[in-house]
This record gives sequence, C-alpha cells and structure tokens, in this order.
Amino acid sequence: MKNTLSVSQKLNFLAACLFTVVAPVTGYVSIGLAPVIIVGGSALTGLICWSLTYLRNPVEPRIILPLFILTVAGLQIHIIEEYLMGFAPAMSRLFGIPWSEKSFLMVFALIGPVIYTLTSLGLYYKIPVAGFVAWFIFIGPGVAEFTHFIFPLIAPDLLPHDPHPLTASIEGTRIPEMRNFYFRTTGYYYFPGMWTAVLPMIPGCLAIYRLLIKTKK
Repeated sequence: MKNTLSVSQKLNFLAACLFTVVAPVTGYVSIGLAPVIIVGGSALTGLICWSLTYLRNPVEPRIILPLFILTVAGLQIHIIEEYLMGFAPAMSRLFGIPWSEKSFLMVFALIGPVIYTLTSLGLYYKIPVAGFVAWFIFIGPGVAEFTHFIFPLIAPDLLPHDPHPLTASIEGTRIPEMRNFYFRTTGYYYFPGMWTAVLPMIPGCLAIYRLLIKTKK
C-alpha cells in the first residue's frame, strides 16, 4: 500500500507544479514558443521523475549533492561559451524571438547561481522541492544540451541564406548582431555553446541514473 504524502510533501509538490506552469508561460509571454518547449518539457519531465523518486524518499546528500554541484559548475562554464559566442542573439535569429543578451545574463548569470546555491543547501537538508529543482537541472541544462548539436541544422527564421550578422527589431525589442549559424549557409558546423555542452550533460546523466537506481533499490 502506498504511503500518502505528508502536508509538507504536498506543499512541496504544489510549489513544483506551480513552477512547471509559471516558468514556461512566463517564457512564452516574454520571449516566445521555444522556452515553452525546452523549459516546459524539462520541468514536466522533472516533475514526474521527482514525484516518483525524491519527493517520497529523499536520497542522502552524498549521492545527489556532488553530482548537482558538478552539473551546475559545468553549466556555468557552458554559459560562458554561450555568452562569448552570442547564444541569445543566435537563438533570436533562429526562432525569430526577442531574446536579448541582457535577458540572457539576468536569467543564467545572475538569477541562476542564486537558485543553484539555495538548491545545494536544500539538498543538504533533504528538502523535497530542492530535489525537484535538481531534477529540472539534470534534465534541462543537463540532458537537453544535446539540442546544441541540432541547432546548426535548422534554417533560421530570419534571412537563413544571409551569412552576415543581422540587427533587427523583433516584437519591439532591438536585437543587435544576430549571427547566422545555419550549416548550409556558413559551411561550418557550430552553434554557441556546442563545444562545452557535454560538461553539464555528463554529471547530469549520471545523476539521473543514480537516482533511478536508488529508487529501484
């Protein structure tokens, strides 16, 4: 017979569900459809996996915390490459969305590390919702980084056959220097963040494996 959730677990589950809805909706309103697919898909998958594992049975910090720290450390190195090579403007050109570098830095370089730090503390004390954030990171910035290897194969929404950087206003937001990374146009296979994409992927995938194995046991 399954154990029912405690009041604390129910509140943690409610908070995770709220994030799963609010995050992609906010992304859709401010940027466009791409965040709904990427963020929403990762959050929903993470919610399901977390509710079947960590929510009911939080694992010991020594199992999850080192892998979480390695994942976010790899992610921060990965974000450096994305910023230097123009990930946000490239995504703007690829999908025709108004994603400015200021918005990119605000989310990934400023707000992100605060969330990672608090999540690390939560994992140490085995707070259930921290496990949800960890699952989201393992799946989103972790496993989903493979999309960087697909982006060069997709024709951009904006001037796909023009190899030159483009400056344009998208939905009222001026996006400068949107480079074209379409393989058929540039002749080289690359997209900002591709070189370091595996850094968060490796510990992220290992963490997922260990969490699922521990749950089966």
